[in-house]
Amino acid sequence: MSPISSGATFVLGGARSGKSRFAEQLVVSTGLERHYVATGRAWDDEMRVRIDKHKADRGHLWHTQEEPLDLVGCLRAIDGEGRAILVDCLTLWVTNLMMEQRDIGAEFASLAAYVPTARARLVIVSNEVGLGIVPENRMAREFRDHAGRLHQMIAAEAADVYFIAAGLPLKMKG
Repeated sequence: MSPISSGATFVLGGARSGKSRFAEQLVVSTGLERHYVATGRAWDDEMRVRIDKHKADRGHLWHTQEEPLDLVGCLRAIDGEGRAILVDCLTLWVTNLMMEQRDIGAEFASLAAYVPTARARLVIVSNEVGLGIVPENRMAREFRDHAGRLHQMIAAEAADVYFIAAGLPLKMKG
């Protein structure tokens, strides 16, 4: 595994592609203090179990922050030299923003503006949702469109971009 550069690294992939595992390995390879920002919410028992499993799998060497909405505020609060921050994942954040009827354009712009200014090494994970069929309902189409726009914004600001499929990384930028 190649070490991550001093800029942000963006990791995209489909469900169960291995993107989170790859991103965690990137952070571990830095040797820096590890921070994990989880954007998911435990809406049901299945999600609670998944969150608990992820925490247990990462172990005690990670500092975990759960932030479903104020992602940039959370990042600013923990940013600093000597740290690596993993954000997992942007698509859950988009869902939360939509459910809370937040100003999505402003939230996206704030994150995109923050990414190149971070002092910590950022690794940002998201689900690529634009490779399938057109969703049949309006909300799903809006979600796909929001996610696609956000991915373009973050990829433009990131130093490195990876696409993960079947556990294999394809370096797209950097």
